[in-house]
Amino acid sequence: MKVFLAILLAAVFGYFLGSLNFSLIIVRFIKGKDIRTMGSKNAGLTNTYRCCGAPCAVLTLIGDLCKGVFAVSLSKLVATALEAGFKPDNDTLYIGFIAGFFAIIGHVFPIYYHFKGGKGVLVGVSAFLVIEPRVFLALIIIFAVMLALSKYVSVSSVIATAYAPLAILLMSWLVDGCSFGRSFLYMVLCLPMAAMVIYMHRSNIERLRNGTESKFSFKRTGK
Repeated sequence: MKVFLAILLAAVFGYFLGSLNFSLIIVRFIKGKDIRTMGSKNAGLTNTYRCCGAPCAVLTLIGDLCKGVFAVSLSKLVATALEAGFKPDNDTLYIGFIAGFFAIIGHVFPIYYHFKGGKGVLVGVSAFLVIEPRVFLALIIIFAVMLALSKYVSVSSVIATAYAPLAILLMSWLVDGCSFGRSFLYMVLCLPMAAMVIYMHRSNIERLRNGTESKFSFKRTGK
């Protein structure tokens, strides 16, 4: 019963915090516009930067990172208080993946914005700041390296995201000394997070196939 309650609360926290799309909030507040009508029409960091510049992008980055961190932190705090973790050490790491997944769902299908949001990359990766900071660092490094090599944000996001389940398995099993069974469970719980983010890049993947995907540049494409 405690585990069920912890999972339910993690889903609620994740979804409603995830639904706070800071790209939409910041651009509306500063520019008086809907980012979903600009550029690629995606309510995410890259489109915000391209269309509205660095100040809006930085505020979006901070906001979307914080909501993932808060969702996972709050869920873990509640699960720990309920003693809903794995025995004997009341390990509540698993709940972070639940909160992270629903934060991505909230970001992609925000209840506050007619269920039309972004692709969930930032909120997904931010969850790892609490779940496993070393994996977060690894994903950021992979993203940065791939962006430098390919110049495509979409390619970098998909590759870093695809690596996340394997990274959490290897980190918990080989580095932290968890049992393979528990580490495998963490990987399985991470898979829906990764799958959702990759799925939301299907239009980018199609444009890559067609050779029409835009490369990243520090130059703005809109005002």
